[in-house]
Amino acid sequence: MSKQYKTFLVLVFGIFVGVSVSLTSSVLAEKKSEASAGLPLNELRNFSDIFARVKTDYVEDVDDKTLLENAIRGMLSGLDPHSTYLNSDEYKELKIGTTGKFGGLGIQVGMEDGFVKVISPIDDTPAFRAGLESGDLIIRLDDKSVKGMTLNDAVKIMRGDPGTDIKLTVIREGADKPLPFTVTRDIISVKSVKSRILEPDYGYIRISNFQSKTARDLVSELSNLKKENKSELKGLVLDLRNNPGGVLSAAADVSDAFINDGKLVYTQGRIANSAFEFNAKPGDIMNGAPVVVLINGGSASASEIVAGALQDHSRAVIMGSKSFGKGSVQTIQELRSGGAVKITTARYFTPKGRSIQGEGITPDIILESYEIKDSKDEASLRIKESDLTGSISNPTKSQEAIKKAEAEGKKDEKEDKKAHIKASEDFQLYEALLLLKGLNILSKS
Repeated sequence: MSKQYKTFLVLVFGIFVGVSVSLTSSVLAEKKSEASAGLPLNELRNFSDIFARVKTDYVEDVDDKTLLENAIRGMLSGLDPHSTYLNSDEYKELKIGTTGKFGGLGIQVGMEDGFVKVISPIDDTPAFRAGLESGDLIIRLDDKSVKGMTLNDAVKIMRGDPGTDIKLTVIREGADKPLPFTVTRDIISVKSVKSRILEPDYGYIRISNFQSKTARDLVSELSNLKKENKSELKGLVLDLRNNPGGVLSAAADVSDAFINDGKLVYTQGRIANSAFEFNAKPGDIMNGAPVVVLINGGSASASEIVAGALQDHSRAVIMGSKSFGKGSVQTIQELRSGGAVKITTARYFTPKGRSIQGEGITPDIILESYEIKDSKDEASLRIKESDLTGSISNPTKSQEAIKKAEAEGKKDEKEDKKAHIKASEDFQLYEALLLLKGLNILSKS
């Protein structure tokens, strides 16, 4: 063993022993159990032994800084999929991604089994337009396998100058072979809230992610819908499908918009400042009118907070498929080196104390997404009593009434066709609209 390496081991053990003594003193001061004092010396010896073998036996020479940085990465990635180490360059990239515009694809991603998993494509981004879906596993980026890459490495490759292409090879559940996608990078600048009138008296609001001003935008969009409708709405569909989350306080504010009082969400962790509780203030922007919330497997984190709060308070009917199940809070802490550590510091809970972590939100009405194919000849194939040969006449109808009924029938067929086209475009949204109408009828009775 070289003299330089022996010096390194002495330094490492000196640091560990110093930390151990410091921890022991702290433990004694706080009167904690003796078993929790100190560091595991056997595991530290094991670490130093492996470090020595890599230095002497590995096929290529690796510098100490790289080995120690990789050891830190491994320590954090072994905790959960969301905790990670960021060196100074990666931390700068993260700040660019969260505070400014950048060239990229527009997908929220995580790691699963060594591959990059698409949690959700973001609305109106290159990934969304290319057809990437929640649950897709990216196995290759251009000609590079992602196996063995860190998530940060993969994200760095996917980002790039707007207008440049990247080829993604994807494994999708139900597909018999990997799927190729060519995606053109663009400036990612996401509008959080969009809205439209589905039909008179029924509105639709889509939240694609949660930003600091999402709740304000929600109130503004709803006000515009009421002006367009020229009266109060009788029902609202709140679409949180493929919403990967975002700012925790924004989720609480959106929940508060529909809930008059009570707890909205709370967090619990080991450190004092990881505990938060958000409570509702009086006021309901829908004035008690029915709300249907759409979720799916791409609805994660902040969107699950909203769905869980509205479900626990019985303020909305949750419809769709089970959500992603990310019920943890990450904190980014800067390091003296210029890098940072992103570490899970708390779990969040719904008002009734449910942890969503690994479970997700189960909808009140399970409704998978289906493809409905339109039949142009369907209306012409329908047979009514009046179409049968020899059908007797209706004595209470005059000829004028018969003509009026025929005209109304043709009008109804046109309306049916319109509704059927809506169902074929978005079956879940169509069913949510039907449910709102039913709830409105029930409320009147």
